[in-house]
Amino acid sequence: MKLKIDHKSQIPLHIQAEELLRRLIESPEYIDGKLLPNEVELSKILSISRTTLRQSINKLVYDGLLTRKKGVGTRVVESKSLSSKSKNWMSFSQEMSARGIPIKNFELHVSWVLPNKRIASFFGIKEDKKILKLVRLRGRPEGPFVYFESYFHPLVGLTGEEDYKAPLYEMLEKAHGIIAMVSKEEISALLADEFIAEKLETPVGAPILFRKRFVYDNNERPIEYNLGYYKADSFIYTVESRRE
Repeated sequence: MKLKIDHKSQIPLHIQAEELLRRLIESPEYIDGKLLPNEVELSKILSISRTTLRQSINKLVYDGLLTRKKGVGTRVVESKSLSSKSKNWMSFSQEMSARGIPIKNFELHVSWVLPNKRIASFFGIKEDKKILKLVRLRGRPEGPFVYFESYFHPLVGLTGEEDYKAPLYEMLEKAHGIIAMVSKEEISALLADEFIAEKLETPVGAPILFRKRFVYDNNERPIEYNLGYYKADSFIYTVESRRE
């Protein structure tokens, strides 16, 4: 692919180089852990200094996309682990699709349940009001790595007959005009109990990444309460902060 820096642009050179390198390492040629061209060659291709190039490479190393080894070079990290960023969040299906990762549903169940106290409080409803629960066990074709439980506010209007194999937030918008706008998340670590161990095909007591996601619509009304249990060796959560 052609890599070209716009030296007349107001965007800093190292930012432009970072974006070009991101596109490069997502290409089929590099996605499976291939070495990048050396710094001298890359800096000539991009028409930037090696110092500027190193800024871009260091950022991608920090993001877990590249690895550097003295005497060997800079290599693309093989995509054994999945990553998620807190900025520009998407549904799980959208995240995986953006990375070109095929996903299989090992289980998909829809039911109507009574919410526990915590879920009822989040939605602002009574505990005797049934809500829709969506359970999904998902992963790569070779095996599952995440178990989801999603609960939806009654006012979302779900019937249980929707296509839950489609990307969730796209389905909510198309079928019910609900736009998922804000996601607030809590990340913690726990050990797999018998239930989660069986679902994720991992030993009891294995490390699990536990993610709670609280989703709101464009009017800041709560629409989804989501629990996700990830195999710890299959998922990386990246947080990027910028000083204003």
